[in-house]
Amino acid sequence: MVPDFPSGTPAARFTVLRAPATSANLGPGFDCAAVALDLWNELEVADGAGVLVEGEGAGELPPNETNLAVRAYRLIASPAGKRFRFTNRIPLERGLGSSAAAIALGLAAAAPDGDPEALLALGLTLEGHADNLAAALRGGVCLTWDGRIAKVADDLPLAPVAVVPPERTSTETSRNTLPDTVSHRDAAHTAGRAALLGAAMASGDAELFRAALTDRLHEPFRPSPILDAVREEPPAGASASTLSGSGPTVIVWARPEQADDCEHALARRFPAERVLRLAIAPRGAL
Repeated sequence: MVPDFPSGTPAARFTVLRAPATSANLGPGFDCAAVALDLWNELEVADGAGVLVEGEGAGELPPNETNLAVRAYRLIASPAGKRFRFTNRIPLERGLGSSAAAIALGLAAAAPDGDPEALLALGLTLEGHADNLAAALRGGVCLTWDGRIAKVADDLPLAPVAVVPPERTSTETSRNTLPDTVSHRDAAHTAGRAALLGAAMASGDAELFRAALTDRLHEPFRPSPILDAVREEPPAGASASTLSGSGPTVIVWARPEQADDCEHALARRFPAERVLRLAIAPRGAL
């Protein structure tokens, strides 16, 4: 069904929501740490019928009730008699949490005053990655474990610059490349850096944050020529780099006063990629 969105419809007739992109893991925070990024998908809900997808995923994401966000909405309320209009800016399957943003939008549209942890539990029936979904719901810098969410900060001491390749990565396929076991040495290294990461996020200490962003649990098993290149030869202003989720996007963490220089250097170096200077989004869909 083609939705009817008449021109000139008063904005007050719509419920408008936004959900941010997210970058999960942050190196050693595998499956538990994520940040919300200032790159947003939007949803307008009004009385009527139909689903319209604009922007990223237009012509690809289903314009019907099988749409992931509409399915999330249905977990709480019936979508009957509602029309959904999506404006998507988060690239699909690039490690920037596009699925988590869709689910967060649907949940927040159905329960705008809902408890974030209760909504997380519902959303996990559709999205198996609590780290992304927690940050998409709450915003800022989040840790999640056993269905719990701790928002530990609104910002980070280094600025994220995203290098987004044109190719896509399936999270499931990428996860299947991970080994069942790692050495005690690599596990100890990552556990230590994960503890350091939590301290850095909570304290806002740039040096601790830079030192924390190394991992031996998942990044070595997810080949990324871009991550290898920027670590071998960091661009101007860069302090560290991480794979965003399962990739292929790489986040280069720049000193804030040099983030523009870092962005420009990356754009010159990777002309086939989309380079985005972003910020931490202090709020999520709720």
